[in-house]
Amino acid sequence: MTASEALAFIERRGLVLVSAKGPVPRLTEVIAGEPIKGSWWGHPKGQQIFAIIETVTASDDVLVCRLIKRKLTLVHRRLWPALVRLAPRFPAEQISKIRQEHTVSGRHVNNEIPFPSWVPAAVMKQAQRLSEADALRALGDWI
Repeated sequence: MTASEALAFIERRGLVLVSAKGPVPRLTEVIAGEPIKGSWWGHPKGQQIFAIIETVTASDDVLVCRLIKRKLTLVHRRLWPALVRLAPRFPAEQISKIRQEHTVSGRHVNNEIPFPSWVPAAVMKQAQRLSEADALRALGDWI
């Protein structure tokens, strides 16, 4: 799988967990093409998985947050209006945007942009026009 294929998968699904088990697919397993037991870092495709995750999480079309079960969740831009419309249902930290930064020492640091600071004005307008029922349908059964 390529990063472009992974982005297309996220767009189709709308919501994808990075690696945690949950009610939506795990990107790590989609990339690997099979279930992963234990840490994906130890999988033969671990380096490929890492590279693809780095690419998709840097995309302007993907929100990285802790939406589902407070685990890293990827939300495609097409669902942002529904997420914003339903924002009062979630604790603010679940819908904060997470950007991972690599420090000079090699550590990863999560920087969070609080909701609604990360929301583009056009998405905010779309959310205001969306009914709660339509927003719930868009986000799916997991909610």
